[in-house]
Parts: sequence; structure tokens; C-alpha cells
Amino acid sequence: MFLDIVVPFEKLLLDGLTILSCMPPPVSSAVILTRAIGGNEAASIFNSAFGSFLGIFVTPALVLEMVGSTAHVPASKILIQLMCTVVLPLILGQTVRRNYKIWLERQHIPLSDIGSAILLLIIYTTFCDTFSHQNLHVDNFSLISMVLMIIILQVFLLLLVFYITTRPCLNFTPQDTVALMFCCTHKSLTLGIPIIKIIFGNDDSLSIISIPLLIYHPTQILLGGLLVPVIGEWLSTTSHTRYPRLPSSTYYV
Repeated sequence: MFLDIVVPFEKLLLDGLTILSCMPPPVSSAVILTRAIGGNEAASIFNSAFGSFLGIFVTPALVLEMVGSTAHVPASKILIQLMCTVVLPLILGQTVRRNYKIWLERQHIPLSDIGSAILLLIIYTTFCDTFSHQNLHVDNFSLISMVLMIIILQVFLLLLVFYITTRPCLNFTPQDTVALMFCCTHKSLTLGIPIIKIIFGNDDSLSIISIPLLIYHPTQILLGGLLVPVIGEWLSTTSHTRYPRLPSSTYYV
């Protein structure tokens, strides 16, 4: 409401920013950046996987509670569609991996490259779907302001998580801090876009409210890549001098 009074900011973009805050963490980017820096990779995998699983149930409830949907999609239908589009493929993939793991390793299939290509395809198709609508009207001021707002928001969240997790009273190790910085601030595009499409369906506002998530995802990867050498240097100078190491089996949510 404050932004609406001060500047003529696009309300649907603000709704999209609210929806963005409800999104679960991704599995890939947070783990990759944590591994590249030398952080607690096991904790990042656990937090990302568990957060994504919770997002299937928690995120739709939060979105409906905070923003609502003009499509009036029943909650049971949303849950069923998410189970079919997210949970079922995950179960099938894990089943195939478990039963044919040795055979898949012998075939040397570039699964990571295939996953990256699929992610790029999702981003591309979503961008095309978003900006191909003739009824899409977003003024340049609101769009540029949203980009700057997301960059500032990410930097603030990273600094906030870093400050909190480096307090000696919490007993986090530097490796834990690295994992938490990315797990707490990253948002999933691969899970977020299906959730938004299921909830809002053919709603005309779908294109605009997807923009903050489309901006946030590449920004978090670019910003994380820029921070890898900086955080890596900090980690190398503090990992042996600060905070006692906790047992490796301890995970944080």
C-alpha cells in the first residue's frame, strides 16, 4: 500500500513479489554454489531437498492465503496436479535410478547437462509465454524498479543470513554458514512456475506475476557466482580459527 501511494508501481508485480517470497528453495543452484565454495554440502542437499518437498504442500497454501487466486481453483485440484507434475516424476526418477543405477553409469549419459538444458527450456518458454501476450502492460519504471528491488533484496538477505549464522552463540561452523546463505535465499523456478500456472490457470495476471520469479532466478545464480571467490576466501581464513566444528551428521533446516 505504501508503494502504491508514493509511486505508481504495478500492483501485479508486487503480488508477484509476494508469491516469490512463498517459493521453496531449489535443489541445484544452492548445492552447486555450496560445493564450489567448500561449504557443508550435505546440509545444503538436505535443506534443499526437504524444502522443495515441503514446498509442494506449503507454497500453494501460502500463495492462496497471501495473494489468493481469481481462478478459484480448489485446493484439492492444486494438490493433485502438483503430485502429478512434481512428485510422480520424482518417484519414477528415483525408482529408475535405484534399479538401473549401474547400467546408467555405464552409458555415461550426461544427466546434469540434460537437466540444465531442460531448465533453460523452462525459462525460455516461460519468458516467451510471459512477453508474447498482447494484453501485457508493464511500464518501464515498474519493471526496472523490480529488477533493482530484487537485487537489493538478495544482497540484503545474504548479508542478513551471514550476520545471523556467524554469531558465536548459534555455534554454526563457517561451512554451515555457506550452505545456509544459499539455501535460505534461493528460490526454485522449476517448482515455482508450475505452482503459479496451476493456481492461476488462464488468469490474465499470470504473465505479470511470473516476472519477479523470472528475474530472481538468474539473478541469484549470477550473484552467487560473483560471491564464490569472496566467500571462498573468507572460508579459507576462518574455517580453522572460528567456531568449534559440530558432528558431521548434524543438519540444519
